[in-house]
Amino acid sequence: MNLEPITFPWLTLLIVLPLLAAALSLVLRKHPVFSRWLALGITLAVLAITIGIFIVADGRGGWLLYEDYPWIASFGIRYTLGLDGISLLLVLLTAFTQVLAILISWHRKYQMAVFYSMLLFMEAGIMGVFLSLDLFLFYLFWEVMLIPMFFLIGVWGHERRVYAAVKFFIFTMAGSLLMLLAIIALYLLHGQQTGDYSFALAALKNTSIPPALEPWLYAAFVLAFAVKVPLVPLHTWLPDAHTEAPTAGSLDLAGLLLKTGLYGLIRIAFPLFPEMAAASLPLLAAFALFGIFYAAWIAYAQIDAKRLIAYSSVAHVGFMVLGLCAWNVTAMEGSILLMFSHGITTGALFLMMGMIHHRTESREIGRLGGIWGKAPVLSAFFLFFALASLGLPGLNNFVGEILILLGAFHANPLWGALAMGGVVFAAAYMLRLVQGVIWGPSEGRTEEITWTDLHPRELLILAPLAVLVLWIGLYPETFLAPIREPVRNLLEGASLVAMKGGLP
Repeated sequence: MNLEPITFPWLTLLIVLPLLAAALSLVLRKHPVFSRWLALGITLAVLAITIGIFIVADGRGGWLLYEDYPWIASFGIRYTLGLDGISLLLVLLTAFTQVLAILISWHRKYQMAVFYSMLLFMEAGIMGVFLSLDLFLFYLFWEVMLIPMFFLIGVWGHERRVYAAVKFFIFTMAGSLLMLLAIIALYLLHGQQTGDYSFALAALKNTSIPPALEPWLYAAFVLAFAVKVPLVPLHTWLPDAHTEAPTAGSLDLAGLLLKTGLYGLIRIAFPLFPEMAAASLPLLAAFALFGIFYAAWIAYAQIDAKRLIAYSSVAHVGFMVLGLCAWNVTAMEGSILLMFSHGITTGALFLMMGMIHHRTESREIGRLGGIWGKAPVLSAFFLFFALASLGLPGLNNFVGEILILLGAFHANPLWGALAMGGVVFAAAYMLRLVQGVIWGPSEGRTEEITWTDLHPRELLILAPLAVLVLWIGLYPETFLAPIREPVRNLLEGASLVAMKGGLP
């Protein structure tokens, strides 16, 4: 498919708007109320642009938007952005999630302007990761999105925030350095072979890699992305980060940062090394299946509700990785749709735990019993999102999971049969959470708390999430149509838009 760069840089706008707002918020940090309204206004504007693109796309496949400009020509670095149906869903999720992150943090007092600037910087970085088609640009945005999360956890987190932030930083930076080494090696190999030193993803796909070196380069990319997914056993940073992060940080971790690792596998690791990817799929599937059961078992044993939800994320990404490993249209579509759905349901559960913690100052399941009689609307929303998370038919997660299971059975019946057991485990730990928080007896002082039900701002946050849960569950075609052609192109090994960069 031959595309000319578009005249108006819509994709650049999705990155630049939050970036400029973040910088302005830092400059005007002595005016926190202005920063708050600026953050909300910019995130709403980005969401409006993204929804407009989604509506105009109307289920079309192929590359929807594309921008390509020379940047650092002497090193073959170009500013190249592209949007297809896969990245469109994730960009839409990013824009929507950041609006909710601003709203849930509306009354934060400590360093409010800096807090909002971190959320905006992170939005710009995540947008860049989902849109970049130049590996230098991809790596730049990959690092940009990590720095704000480090500060969100380390400065505004809970009691063990410094430990969690440092652990997050060490794990992610180790993966990032591996990826950087692999990118530089590919760049030099391609330049030596063709005379065209380029970081363009499409150009690097045509690099001839020595057999002795190829497994190492592929492993470097996969490890970098597996840390971010995170795939068991590289997951240990995630529960601590989720537990100690502020609510907005947990929302972004579950909804967005985990998806960047999965997206990296789809967009970069598998297309660059198709033969190595094909050979490694059974091993990755084994890790994914182990992660589903291991995380479910650990989740069931948790007494901290937020930590239980964190481990549920590890189990869910195991399903997503299994869908990628099945390597057929059905499972791949299911995996990508589950990425989108998981961001909604798990994000909603973290938001609700933030609301409950604000009322009770507790996350212990045993101390939160009996909420149904005190805050019925809050409890009804919590039950609804928990049922969506465990894959109840008619709600959003069910669609992605059933597609993954169908594709897994087609690829390998044993994979499908084992993954079915993971569904049962998911029901076990999620129903334990619901029973303990909503109906179980309270072992603490929640009986003494004067409960208030959801107030208008909280309803404004949760209602759109509930609508999306039902929309995807009842009519998933709206969100499957844009990814259908890109998934087929990916599986058939179709080339990306031709791009040239490098030394003249």
